[in-house]
Amino acid sequence: MFDPVIAPSGTLLGLLQRGRGDGTLHALTAPRAEALAALNHCVLRDPRHDWQVENRSLYYARLFLDLNGELDEIEAHLFEVDDVFDTEESRTGLALAVLGHLASYGRRDALELLRRYAASGSNWAWALDELALRDDDAGLRALAVPVLARFGTDPEGEAELAAAVRDAFEPRPWRLWADDPRESVSTRVRAAHEAGCFDRWQRQMRPAGPRPEWSVQAVFEWAQQGIERGAALHVPAARCLTAVAGPEDRPEILGAAKDGTDGARSTALRYLADSNDPDAFDLIELAAATGSPLVVEAALDSFERMRSIAAVDRARGWARRPDPLGAAAGRMLACLGGTQDRDLVLAALREAVRGEGPDAHTLWTLVDGTGRLGIACAAPVLRHIYRETASSHLRGRAARALAATDPSFATGFAVECLWDCEETTREIAARHAETGDARVVERLRRLAADPAEEAEVQTAVRSRIGPDTAAM
Repeated sequence: MFDPVIAPSGTLLGLLQRGRGDGTLHALTAPRAEALAALNHCVLRDPRHDWQVENRSLYYARLFLDLNGELDEIEAHLFEVDDVFDTEESRTGLALAVLGHLASYGRRDALELLRRYAASGSNWAWALDELALRDDDAGLRALAVPVLARFGTDPEGEAELAAAVRDAFEPRPWRLWADDPRESVSTRVRAAHEAGCFDRWQRQMRPAGPRPEWSVQAVFEWAQQGIERGAALHVPAARCLTAVAGPEDRPEILGAAKDGTDGARSTALRYLADSNDPDAFDLIELAAATGSPLVVEAALDSFERMRSIAAVDRARGWARRPDPLGAAAGRMLACLGGTQDRDLVLAALREAVRGEGPDAHTLWTLVDGTGRLGIACAAPVLRHIYRETASSHLRGRAARALAATDPSFATGFAVECLWDCEETTREIAARHAETGDARVVERLRRLAADPAEEAEVQTAVRSRIGPDTAAM
């Protein structure tokens, strides 16, 4: 999926794309047509950088309910001709998930759209999963014939059907169809289920990968073969090396870590780091300076996995380096450093924002470390990350860090976080938001009564609005 274009954070569209609580609050006060246009833009052009991890569907569905939004544009998007040619899940997945939440809130039009799309759309499996959680047995049984018609009755079609049954995220429809009174339906689904189970058993029994009786060199060769096929295997290869290598193999492993092939070098560095070998630090430093991009990445990752006192001491020496190894050292101190390392972590945080912007991957660890170490003077940087990042997960981490470092969090960002798209962020807000604000009280009550809300959020809410809570 291409990287989405994210509007500025000060605009309604930019707020909704980021999933910020202020997006909902602004949309509810904006002209309805403008708010719905921005909302539809987000649902039809998924703004998430990682659509498989970040949450938006419940956030957008709730706003559709609050605005009493029509589903005409979603319907046009699902059934347009592009659905035949662009079958990527990312094109329609968000819209289908939004419809699923709307159906759970009682929107009959959303349920009907999901049924129609499951019968004729290219991303039918996603729609069927949404229906499996919300539709009744009669509605699902009505879809058996159109879904099965997608698969031919020749061996290739039956194999595709078996794979679909085997890999279904929600098995309820298939179980219903296996007991369908129509023999043409039930017989075929049962056969597909049995074939899928047999295929899974065969895959589990099929041997693959290295064996403990392999030599160290064989493991290195296997790792290099993986790179040549486009698969980085140095992590499992390093685990295999633990079973294969003995003390007599250490010189060979050190040599591979110094100037072996990319697969061998990455594997050896990972093995030495996991073993806390005393030579690992110098070899990691050498790899970071002379290795290929793949080797550099493996070296830095191996270093950051180390948890020894010696590793933290080495990180303190490397943290001021203006290179990737210095950045890795800053991340290690964010995870393992003490109060004496606050200045180094803060410097790494500022440098990452200046050099790579508010969406830099390195910020995830640095933001967590800033909160863990309670670096109060980092609050302005954390606020900037919170406002500007397009990642709702990173924003949630910034909110958690602000809760630990910024005295104004409870009356500031915590309030809008009650409307955030990520449940972990809503949970933080539920624990910290100042209840002197009338909006907070009403929102907490609504979250407590919402059956779609996550259990962790509702637990946090109820800890604030229990019967003994005078503020309520």
